[in-house]
Amino acid sequence: MPIKKDGSGKRWVEMEFLTPGTPEQVWEAMAGAGNAAWFTKAEIEGQVGGSFHLDFGQGSTSSGKVTAWEPPNHFGYVEFGWAENAPPVATEITVTARAGGTCVVRMVHSLFASSDDWDDQMESFETGWPGFLAVLKLYLSYFAGMKAASFIAMESSEANHLASWKRLLGDLGLTGADVGEERSLSGPESVSGVVERVHQDAKQRYILLRLDKPKPGAALIGSYNKDSGTNVSVCRYFYGDDAQTRAAAIEPKWRDWLKRDST
Repeated sequence: MPIKKDGSGKRWVEMEFLTPGTPEQVWEAMAGAGNAAWFTKAEIEGQVGGSFHLDFGQGSTSSGKVTAWEPPNHFGYVEFGWAENAPPVATEITVTARAGGTCVVRMVHSLFASSDDWDDQMESFETGWPGFLAVLKLYLSYFAGMKAASFIAMESSEANHLASWKRLLGDLGLTGADVGEERSLSGPESVSGVVERVHQDAKQRYILLRLDKPKPGAALIGSYNKDSGTNVSVCRYFYGDDAQTRAAAIEPKWRDWLKRDST
């Protein structure tokens, strides 16, 4: 959806999606410790005025304050310093129960600015969510309530976007992967599972796998076009009582592998 604006200088993007789970399960995943199950490591102080901190790894973080805390239906926060010289950006999340054990989630990102300097970044909020939201739905469908740990590993190169994507898939044994197929990953770890989603457009390409061997998890593998080249990333999710231990053991292997692959 396009950016919306009003006369006060407010600019916002909004999205709405349906996900499996009860409001309590969705709330725990989006406003609690469950962020690591589908997005990234998070520390959220559960009260209005509480601290909000996301850790994307490799020194990339985002911090702010909780602005709304009404479990299990309404969560809001404001982020400061999310980009150089950027105005604060506010996020509001509303969870509403629907029939059949599902919920409708509405997300709104907004900021105040006197010019359109931040419109591209606002649009990136919207376009950046679908891959992660696919992981959220996967988690709530198959692994809801399980302990989770995750990491995001990313490398940049000056290579062409399409060429980077083809090389990435080839190196991981995923060339030609289709939704519903059983696939095994090559690369820094030996895991296998079902291809849940494949997405490609001029800006981003990604593949999502629901892993079941040797342990439950998920992998969101993507490449992202930028003006000066390509970002390649792996978001790896681990589920189960030993999730934290497995994530800590695998993370440096993926980081090393991506550094080698980006040269």
